[in-house]
Amino acid sequence: MKILIIDYGLGNLASVRRAVEECGGDPLVSALPADIARSSHLILPGVGAFADGMSLLRERGWVEPLKAAVRDDRIPLLGICLGMQLLADRGDEGGESDGLGLIPGVVERLRPAGAEERIPHVGWNAVRQVRPDALFTGIPDETDFYFVHSYAVRPADASVVIGMTPHAGGFVSAVRSGSAHGVQFHPEKSVPAGFTLLRNFLAV
Repeated sequence: MKILIIDYGLGNLASVRRAVEECGGDPLVSALPADIARSSHLILPGVGAFADGMSLLRERGWVEPLKAAVRDDRIPLLGICLGMQLLADRGDEGGESDGLGLIPGVVERLRPAGAEERIPHVGWNAVRQVRPDALFTGIPDETDFYFVHSYAVRPADASVVIGMTPHAGGFVSAVRSGSAHGVQFHPEKSVPAGFTLLRNFLAV
Protein backbone atom coordinates (compact mmCIF):
# COMPACT_ATOMS: atom_id res chain seq x y z
CA MET A 1 0.00 0.00 0.00
CA LYS A 2 1.07 3.58 -0.67
CA ILE A 3 1.81 6.39 1.77
CA LEU A 4 -0.28 9.16 0.23
CA ILE A 5 1.26 12.64 0.47
CA ILE A 6 -1.59 15.02 -0.30
CA ASP A 7 -0.80 17.57 -3.01
CA TYR A 8 -3.26 20.43 -2.63
CA GLY A 9 -0.91 23.18 -3.73
CA LEU A 10 0.88 23.97 -0.44
CA GLY A 11 3.72 22.16 1.30
CA ASN A 12 7.24 20.82 0.98
CA LEU A 13 6.18 17.77 -0.99
CA ALA A 14 9.63 16.74 -2.23
CA SER A 15 11.25 16.80 1.21
CA VAL A 16 8.36 14.86 2.77
CA ARG A 17 8.50 12.29 -0.04
CA ARG A 18 12.25 11.79 0.45
CA ALA A 19 11.78 11.44 4.21
CA VAL A 20 9.08 8.77 3.75
CA GLU A 21 11.39 6.87 1.40
CA GLU A 22 14.24 7.08 3.92
CA CYS A 23 11.88 5.71 6.57
CA GLY A 24 10.99 2.66 4.49
CA GLY A 25 7.64 3.82 3.12
CA ASP A 26 6.37 3.79 -0.45
CA PRO A 27 5.28 7.41 -1.05
CA LEU A 28 2.71 8.59 -3.56
CA VAL A 29 2.43 12.35 -4.08
CA SER A 30 -1.03 12.88 -5.54
CA ALA A 31 -3.58 15.61 -6.23
CA LEU A 32 -6.34 13.00 -6.70
CA PRO A 33 -8.60 12.21 -3.71
CA ALA A 34 -9.43 8.86 -5.33
CA ASP A 35 -5.91 7.71 -4.43
CA ILE A 36 -6.96 7.54 -0.77
CA ALA A 37 -8.52 4.16 -1.58
CA ARG A 38 -5.14 2.59 -2.35
CA SER A 39 -3.27 4.10 0.57
CA SER A 40 -2.49 2.73 4.02
CA HIS A 41 -1.46 6.10 5.51
CA LEU A 42 -2.10 9.76 4.66
CA ILE A 43 0.20 12.74 5.16
CA LEU A 44 -1.12 16.31 4.95
CA PRO A 45 1.84 18.70 4.76
CA GLY A 46 1.49 22.44 4.50
CA VAL A 47 3.14 25.85 4.54
CA GLY A 48 1.11 29.06 4.41
CA ALA A 49 -2.14 30.52 5.71
CA PHE A 50 -5.05 28.50 7.12
CA ALA A 51 -7.71 30.07 4.86
CA ASP A 52 -5.65 29.43 1.73
CA GLY A 53 -5.07 25.82 2.72
CA MET A 54 -8.74 25.11 3.34
CA SER A 55 -9.76 26.89 0.14
CA LEU A 56 -7.42 24.69 -1.88
CA LEU A 57 -8.57 21.50 -0.13
CA ARG A 58 -12.18 22.40 -0.96
CA GLU A 59 -11.47 23.37 -4.57
CA ARG A 60 -9.61 20.13 -5.21
CA GLY A 61 -12.21 17.90 -3.59
CA TRP A 62 -10.24 16.67 -0.58
CA VAL A 63 -12.40 17.73 2.38
CA GLU A 64 -15.12 15.08 2.49
CA PRO A 65 -12.90 12.18 1.33
CA LEU A 66 -10.36 13.02 4.06
CA LYS A 67 -13.06 13.19 6.74
CA ALA A 68 -14.49 9.85 5.64
CA ALA A 69 -11.07 8.20 5.45
CA VAL A 70 -10.14 9.22 9.00
CA ARG A 71 -13.51 8.98 10.76
CA ASP A 72 -15.09 6.03 8.98
CA ASP A 73 -12.22 3.99 7.55
CA ARG A 74 -9.76 4.82 10.36
CA ILE A 75 -6.88 5.41 7.95
CA PRO A 76 -4.00 7.02 9.87
CA LEU A 77 -3.46 10.67 8.92
CA LEU A 78 -0.50 12.85 9.90
CA GLY A 79 -0.84 16.62 9.57
CA ILE A 80 2.46 18.51 9.47
CA CYS A 81 2.76 22.22 10.38
CA LEU A 82 -0.14 23.92 8.54
CA GLY A 83 -1.43 20.40 7.93
CA MET A 84 -1.85 19.95 11.69
CA GLN A 85 -3.67 23.27 11.96
CA LEU A 86 -6.09 22.32 9.17
CA LEU A 87 -7.27 19.38 11.31
CA ALA A 88 -8.93 21.85 13.72
CA ASP A 89 -12.47 23.19 13.59
CA ARG A 90 -11.61 26.77 12.69
CA GLY A 91 -8.79 29.23 12.02
CA ASP A 92 -8.56 32.94 11.26
CA GLU A 93 -5.21 33.26 9.47
CA GLY A 94 -5.98 34.85 6.11
CA GLY A 95 -9.64 35.30 7.11
CA GLU A 96 -11.86 33.14 9.29
CA SER A 97 -12.40 29.69 7.83
CA ASP A 98 -13.76 26.32 8.88
CA GLY A 99 -11.19 23.52 9.13
CA LEU A 100 -11.51 19.77 8.69
CA GLY A 101 -12.92 19.31 12.19
CA LEU A 102 -10.90 16.17 12.91
CA ILE A 103 -9.31 17.71 16.04
CA PRO A 104 -11.86 19.77 18.02
CA GLY A 105 -10.46 23.24 18.62
CA VAL A 106 -9.32 26.47 17.00
CA VAL A 107 -6.08 27.83 15.53
CA GLU A 108 -4.78 31.03 17.12
CA ARG A 109 -1.83 33.36 16.57
CA LEU A 110 1.08 32.90 18.95
CA ARG A 111 1.63 35.75 21.43
CA PRO A 112 5.13 36.44 22.78
CA ALA A 113 5.45 35.72 26.49
CA GLY A 114 8.33 38.18 26.83
CA ALA A 115 10.42 40.73 24.96
CA GLU A 116 13.02 38.09 24.12
CA GLU A 117 10.53 35.87 22.25
CA ARG A 118 10.06 36.24 18.53
CA ILE A 119 7.10 35.46 16.32
CA PRO A 120 7.26 33.70 13.88
CA HIS A 121 8.65 30.88 15.99
CA VAL A 122 11.53 29.60 13.88
CA GLY A 123 14.17 27.04 14.78
CA TRP A 124 14.75 24.14 17.14
CA ASN A 125 12.71 23.73 20.30
CA ALA A 126 11.79 20.99 22.73
CA VAL A 127 8.64 18.89 22.69
CA ARG A 128 7.46 17.80 26.12
CA GLN A 129 5.55 14.55 25.86
CA VAL A 130 2.31 15.13 27.77
CA ARG A 131 1.22 11.50 27.66
CA PRO A 132 2.59 8.30 26.15
CA ASP A 133 1.86 7.87 22.46
CA ALA A 134 3.10 5.55 19.75
CA LEU A 135 4.33 8.55 17.71
CA PHE A 136 7.04 9.18 20.32
CA THR A 137 8.24 5.59 20.77
CA GLY A 138 12.02 5.63 21.12
CA ILE A 139 12.16 9.44 21.30
CA PRO A 140 13.33 10.90 24.64
CA ASP A 141 11.13 13.49 26.33
CA GLU A 142 12.15 17.11 25.65
CA THR A 143 13.73 16.20 22.29
CA ASP A 144 14.19 19.18 19.96
CA PHE A 145 12.34 19.42 16.64
CA TYR A 146 12.38 22.10 13.94
CA PHE A 147 9.57 24.69 13.85
CA VAL A 148 8.49 27.46 11.45
CA HIS A 149 5.09 29.00 12.33
CA SER A 150 3.15 31.92 13.76
CA TYR A 151 -0.09 30.08 14.67
CA ALA A 152 -0.87 27.01 16.76
CA VAL A 153 -3.84 24.77 17.57
CA ARG A 154 -5.74 25.29 20.82
CA PRO A 155 -7.67 22.03 21.26
CA ALA A 156 -11.10 22.03 22.89
CA ASP A 157 -10.30 18.70 24.55
CA ALA A 158 -7.04 18.40 26.49
CA SER A 159 -7.08 14.62 26.07
CA VAL A 160 -5.93 14.94 22.43
CA VAL A 161 -2.72 16.77 23.41
CA ILE A 162 0.39 14.58 23.30
CA GLY A 163 3.10 17.26 23.02
CA MET A 164 3.72 20.81 24.28
CA THR A 165 6.51 23.28 23.48
CA PRO A 166 7.77 26.12 25.73
CA HIS A 167 7.35 29.22 23.56
CA ALA A 168 4.75 31.99 23.64
CA GLY A 169 3.60 30.78 27.04
CA GLY A 170 3.54 27.18 25.86
CA PHE A 171 1.69 25.87 22.83
CA VAL A 172 0.37 22.51 21.67
CA SER A 173 2.91 20.94 19.31
CA ALA A 174 1.49 17.42 18.85
CA VAL A 175 -2.02 15.96 18.95
CA ARG A 176 -3.80 12.69 18.38
CA SER A 177 -7.51 11.91 18.17
CA GLY A 178 -8.40 8.47 16.89
CA SER A 179 -6.50 7.99 13.64
CA ALA A 180 -5.85 11.73 13.20
CA HIS A 181 -2.34 12.82 14.24
CA GLY A 182 -0.77 16.26 14.01
CA VAL A 183 2.64 17.78 14.66
CA GLN A 184 3.37 21.51 14.49
CA PHE A 185 7.06 20.88 13.79
CA HIS A 186 8.62 19.51 10.61
CA PRO A 187 9.72 15.88 11.14
CA GLU A 188 11.23 15.80 7.65
CA LYS A 189 13.66 18.55 8.77
CA SER A 190 14.23 17.18 12.28
CA VAL A 191 16.70 14.37 11.68
CA PRO A 192 17.17 11.97 13.40
CA ALA A 193 14.23 12.28 15.82
CA GLY A 194 11.84 13.37 13.08
CA PHE A 195 12.60 10.27 11.04
CA THR A 196 11.99 8.12 14.11
CA LEU A 197 8.60 9.80 14.48
CA LEU A 198 7.78 9.17 10.81
CA ARG A 199 8.74 5.51 11.16
CA ASN A 200 6.48 5.30 14.21
CA PHE A 201 3.61 6.82 12.22
CA LEU A 202 4.11 4.33 9.39
CA ALA A 203 3.87 1.54 11.97
CA VAL A 204 0.50 2.75 13.34
